[in-house]
Amino acid sequence: MCRIAFVLVLFQSLAMSDDVFSQTTLKIDETRRKARGALTNFSGRYEESERVETHDDWDIEEDRMAFKTHVEEEHAKSIITRNSSPDLPFDRSINPYRGCEHGCIYCFARPTHAYLGYSPGLDFETKLIAKVNAAELLDKELRRRGYPVAPIAIGTNTDPYQPIEKQYQLMRHILEVLRAFQHPVTVVTKGTLIERDVDILADMATNGLAQVGVSVTSLDPRISRLMEPRAPVPNRRLALIERLTRAGIPVRVMMAPVVPGINDHEIERILGSGAQAGATAASWISLRLPLEVSELFQEWLNAHFPDRAKKVMSQVRDMHGGKDYDPEWGKRMRGEGHFAEIMSHRAALAMRRNGLSKSLPALRTDLFTVPFEQGNQLSLFE
Repeated sequence: MCRIAFVLVLFQSLAMSDDVFSQTTLKIDETRRKARGALTNFSGRYEESERVETHDDWDIEEDRMAFKTHVEEEHAKSIITRNSSPDLPFDRSINPYRGCEHGCIYCFARPTHAYLGYSPGLDFETKLIAKVNAAELLDKELRRRGYPVAPIAIGTNTDPYQPIEKQYQLMRHILEVLRAFQHPVTVVTKGTLIERDVDILADMATNGLAQVGVSVTSLDPRISRLMEPRAPVPNRRLALIERLTRAGIPVRVMMAPVVPGINDHEIERILGSGAQAGATAASWISLRLPLEVSELFQEWLNAHFPDRAKKVMSQVRDMHGGKDYDPEWGKRMRGEGHFAEIMSHRAALAMRRNGLSKSLPALRTDLFTVPFEQGNQLSLFE
């Protein structure tokens, strides 16, 4: 392989010069991004320059390093994030990790990596941040006078049970805190590592304090591997649903996202399989392509499904008023128009046939109690 030089090009210059594009490439060699979702690693929208590769005219063989996973430890200042979105069924959430090694190409959280000076592309999958003081912060925040109790949602941005959780165990420590406070929690994941914490979740579920949503995007192993390269295979996720429900934990099967022309034909099979595994509720969300996700997804689509790429994007745009994405509340999750209505009808029919409700029973908030702090003498009398 010939040597490649790295060049920093100002965005303004890059946009003005076609010669730059003719001499450079933003696509990363496949051998360097094995088992990764994104094909490129372009700079985030807040950067003043773009880091690209160009041939330096030296025909000297050199090894190119693969994109390996690196984890930066962060001591966060707060851990509970608040929101007031009418599209979301929760007003607070916790995300113990930034970035996600699962590498789902469609992930709407990718643009958040730009705030950190990283690329929403391969950096999002390989440069991860672990909030190592998450449990300690949570304990402090729940002890604040006047804290209003409501379910905390975990896994709403990045998966809390991605591979690095095996090492850091942030989720287990968070759940231990929530159980001590008898605080309600909902968890969304496609990671089977959650089985490690079944003991805590089952204990909380007995008191109506815990429920889990398991994401199943496709039952086709090939499609699943292409879309979510480092996530568990489909059958393993169905087995996870069965394992959780056997332990008495309420489970919702989630088909997210539904991508026209890629997995929309699986709506009935996925919801039916989830119900057979034990899920009692279901939900679905259509493909969302905010900011950099649109370009990343279209690169992926053209590389893996060139025969249908134009049709897929045509249907996506048809659901969003001719745009790649419409962020308007009430529309962004499902889209609108003929195709969106058809998907909604099919999902509703599949749910009725399989006895799946739209949501799981409400979690309890009346059991919340502030435990004695470690070292407090009164704790001796518990």
